[in-house]
Amino acid sequence: MNWLPYYRGDGLRREVEIAPPPPWRTFPRKSQHAQYRPPAGMTDAVNAALHLRRPLLITGPAGSGKSTVIDQVAHELGLGDVLRWHITSRSTLGEALYRYDALGRIHAQNVGNLRGGDESRQDDIAPFLQLGPLGTALLPTDRPRALLIDEIDKSDPDLPSDLLDVLESGEYEIPELVRYREPKVRVRLWASRDTHEIDRGSVKCTEFPFIVLTSNGDRDFPPAFLRRCIRFTMPRLGADALTDIVSAHLGEASDARAAELIGQFAARISQGEHLAVDQLLNAIALLTAPDGPDGAQAEQLRTLLLRELARD
Repeated sequence: MNWLPYYRGDGLRREVEIAPPPPWRTFPRKSQHAQYRPPAGMTDAVNAALHLRRPLLITGPAGSGKSTVIDQVAHELGLGDVLRWHITSRSTLGEALYRYDALGRIHAQNVGNLRGGDESRQDDIAPFLQLGPLGTALLPTDRPRALLIDEIDKSDPDLPSDLLDVLESGEYEIPELVRYREPKVRVRLWASRDTHEIDRGSVKCTEFPFIVLTSNGDRDFPPAFLRRCIRFTMPRLGADALTDIVSAHLGEASDARAAELIGQFAARISQGEHLAVDQLLNAIALLTAPDGPDGAQAEQLRTLLLRELARD
């Protein structure tokens, strides 16, 4: 049959019902802690990082599940919502610790002066400060927070070295608060409406956070940085591990077509092709659906969904 459930390319308006999304594409996004299947050796690496209070550096190709383990750890150990710092070439240590809107504060002061308000209220610095993901993770707490530093290999070359002092000392200063007239200021946390009182601009952690750093392996890191991390490299997934992952997301992968796709996917990975697990999930969800495509159309869609990531 021809699979034409939605868009047909004929320019005619029609009412169509779009099927429910696959579980990993529902919004608002939900944690995948229940579906995650850690590869061999991952639990030992996580427990070593937790026990030794060291960051866990996970290296592996895109889509191999590096960033999902922290959701499962945070859920199992009750570490709260995961704080996330997504790295780009422009990311800096300063923005990960805190953000200060100096221009916004100046504007508020000018507006207040024009209105003739209380001068002390016009100079309130708190509304213009917010802790970043790393800064929030290092706040004093009874239990460690969970922080994901995603794709650290995309950073400026100096960022890993800049992190060293903070990861070793577990503390930092906010200079704007060190100089502020009030010794104690409540500052907003990252990705939250909650606030925390900071005394004289100094933040010192009491429980070192559980930090997962991910890397696609696109660059090397300084030895001084590596020795401060517990390092784990994602293994290549075989057919059995892939079947377990597919079953966790879609139910038992007993369909013959699903087993065939898993076998082909595992073979391609073993040959060194760069493929992501979510590509396999997408292909199985679409190609094994009861009203899904078949024949030449199914083959075209399989090629479309399982294109090698390292090629155009």
